[in-house]
Amino acid sequence: MDYLTALLALLGGLGAFLMGVAALSDNTEKLANSKIKDLFNKSSKNKLVGVGIGTVTTAIVQSSGITTVMIVGLVNAGIMSLFQATTMIMGANIGTTITAQLASLSQFDFMMFALPLAFIGMMIYMIAKKEKYKTVGYMLAGLGLIFVGLDFMSSAINPIKNNPEVKELFTAIKNPFLLLFIGFALTALTQSSSVVTSILIVLASDGLIVGGGGNSVLYVILGTNIGSCVTALISSIGTSKNARRASLIHLMFNTFGSILFFIFFTCWPGFMDATFVRWFQGAPGTQIAMFHTAFNVICTVLFLPFTALFVKLSQLIIRDKKQESVTESEKILDERMLPTPGVALDATGKSVLHLLDMSMESLQIAFDGFKAKDESAAKRVEENNERVGELSRYITNYLIKVSSQNIGINEEKLISAMHNNVGDIVRISELAENVTKYTRRTVKDNLGFSSYVNKKLEEMLENIKELSSLTKRFVTEKQYTLIKDIDEAEDRIDAMRKKLLNDHIARLNSGECKPESSSVFINLVCNLERVGDHVNYIAHTYVDL
Repeated sequence: MDYLTALLALLGGLGAFLMGVAALSDNTEKLANSKIKDLFNKSSKNKLVGVGIGTVTTAIVQSSGITTVMIVGLVNAGIMSLFQATTMIMGANIGTTITAQLASLSQFDFMMFALPLAFIGMMIYMIAKKEKYKTVGYMLAGLGLIFVGLDFMSSAINPIKNNPEVKELFTAIKNPFLLLFIGFALTALTQSSSVVTSILIVLASDGLIVGGGGNSVLYVILGTNIGSCVTALISSIGTSKNARRASLIHLMFNTFGSILFFIFFTCWPGFMDATFVRWFQGAPGTQIAMFHTAFNVICTVLFLPFTALFVKLSQLIIRDKKQESVTESEKILDERMLPTPGVALDATGKSVLHLLDMSMESLQIAFDGFKAKDESAAKRVEENNERVGELSRYITNYLIKVSSQNIGINEEKLISAMHNNVGDIVRISELAENVTKYTRRTVKDNLGFSSYVNKKLEEMLENIKELSSLTKRFVTEKQYTLIKDIDEAEDRIDAMRKKLLNDHIARLNSGECKPESSSVFINLVCNLERVGDHVNYIAHTYVDL
């Protein structure tokens, strides 16, 4: 019965520990959301920069699995290259060791000071008025809960740790291959190497070392390293070839490193005693945590020069057999980015601007058809607008999913702005369809417009395209001085509408224009002006963000 009680207490402590890790990582991520987005945007061809981004991002979210899944999503969306992904995956392996380092703190005396953090954090959360301070309170509460869980697990082990039967159970398994498999299986089952490593550290801190000592526990750590790849492998199912290659690179990196160290440990059975046990005497939990960090750092140093080789090897294993059929929406957005709303919203912003390009393309096709009196343009506009409708629905659903994540007020405002933008863009595509109707009316009634009128209409369209280009620059580059240029461009479009209509009335009065052409011309000019209004609305939704 004592064993059952100890097991239940251990599981309860583990639950508190995991809740603390989740609360700390979620709220740290919430506080640093924009920073994570900026980190991913800074991904470059510099290997060290890539490793640094992967390390910092994973240290924030405290899960290499989440980071790697995000990387797979970015590769799948075509936002990140395989080369960039490889360096960031290496960095993610280093960043994930922070959880083990936190777990190793359980054996130090300052625990009694760390435990009240849960209470302090919740008091800050309840008293604070601003969302930012509430998030900080949750972070402290999560950190405190981590130490509560660690202390609870340690207390659960105390009554049974000196039992000979229990010690025999932990020391019985000494086969390196079996220890490696145990680490792999437990990590694959929990989908978290941090959980397994943290349990090993807590057990070791209380004198229960798997395998009895020496290199035994290190074989389990190697197994957890390979098992941590399972999450990314599962997430890559059904994705593009490059996304599957990114998951394969993650597996190769972790497996090759584990194999090298496995052989090394087999050749030097006394490695652990000669190094980490000697360097961190009397702190077995710290010994495991420090090895875990050193292992991932050494593997990164060893394999970083061979980044291009990893990419090439993944391309040889997963070959390009034929052109993949990927829809527009699948190219741009990926649900693997949802755990980090800042990155997901950044990708969504790019897809919204792509949607704007598609709607402007419909307008250009429709306008060219009007000038050439080509009724077949209506079919091309209809086909393009079907793609606009598909992508707009996908973006809307994606934004709803982002809203369900752990987001702040700024993210809520941005999501609301993007919903409005999608509506404005869809309206532009509908206005393009209106232009095709005017083309049919022109052909049916044999209407004609002078070269002067056509030239002025072209100028109006060019101003709309310039307005669209300025808006895209404003949104992507965050150059707030551009809003003045945007408003001036929109004012020019309004002025052109007024002048075109006044000139048309003058031509009607002088008999230069047929009265039958009035409804087509007036509606066409007003529709073009409304396109300018919708593009201007898009720009202004970002002014106060």
